[in-house]
Amino acid sequence: MSNDAPYGDLSPETVLDAIEALGVRCDGRVLALNSYENRVYQVGIEDAPPLIAKFYRPKRWSDAAILEEHAFALELAAQEIPVVAPLESLGRSLHVHHDYRYAVFPRRGGRWPELGTRDEREWVGRFLGRIHAVGRTAAFRDRGSLDVHQLGRQARDDVLDGGWMPDYLAAKYEEVTDELLAQIEPRAEGWGGARLLRILGDCHRGNILWTDAGPHFVDLDDSLRGPAIQDLWMLLSGDSDNMRRELTDLLSGYEQFATFDHSEIALIEPLRALRMIHYSAWLARRWHDPAFPKAFPWFAEPRYWEQHHRALQDQLTAVTAPPLEL
Repeated sequence: MSNDAPYGDLSPETVLDAIEALGVRCDGRVLALNSYENRVYQVGIEDAPPLIAKFYRPKRWSDAAILEEHAFALELAAQEIPVVAPLESLGRSLHVHHDYRYAVFPRRGGRWPELGTRDEREWVGRFLGRIHAVGRTAAFRDRGSLDVHQLGRQARDDVLDGGWMPDYLAAKYEEVTDELLAQIEPRAEGWGGARLLRILGDCHRGNILWTDAGPHFVDLDDSLRGPAIQDLWMLLSGDSDNMRRELTDLLSGYEQFATFDHSEIALIEPLRALRMIHYSAWLARRWHDPAFPKAFPWFAEPRYWEQHHRALQDQLTAVTAPPLEL
């Protein structure tokens, strides 16, 4: 593997060899699934359901941090919380093949949740409340914490240093992000005194699958230490009235299993702004991976940065407005 193409040597044959090294026989079918940070494949198994193989991005996490992710997933599964936990084979959940670290999971189907009804939102709220109740019982040691500097100023500086936009846009981008960060950093210092716990970290609808049995969470790759609201705000949509209804329903389910500090609601718009800044930095940092220019060709175009600048201006208004009230 190389830094320019971190998955350049990860051929279908390598994927099959990695799975068969665990003592199972593949039927030759390999289907690449929609994943960019890592590489994820559905692998056909002879006389058994397919497995999901996740190959971790080199150098992103330490072995200890990946094993903490696995341990958290297995801890949740042991409490009968519907998460997709790694399978243990040969006494381990993390494996290495041709310098690629990987884990194997059972395949769990489902559809993205609409969260269009009160019942669905309360159901997901109960799900997250149970996860956070477990998340409070211990601490991560190797996965780190949600960090306002990394998400904000460091990400912003990486974008500017990379020369990704025309000069006239770079100056405007620097100005609006300076204004945003000046508002965000004091509010997010210590996350407003919120209690920090083990959280999913990237709890958007794409990481939740819904079946007739209810929701299950399929990816703990971004799990870390942070405030509870980080696992709630990304599920909200629409204007303030709609977000208020949705959050009220989520918390109606959540608070059946875990307490929630309502002062954390003031962090929603600062967290949204940090995610917007960090997303562009994530694309910039991964641009050397050939999968990214193919999947996100618009990132290198001035139009993207013009739209991004306008979105950041709008977000500055949202950050400085009074927080959502239930």
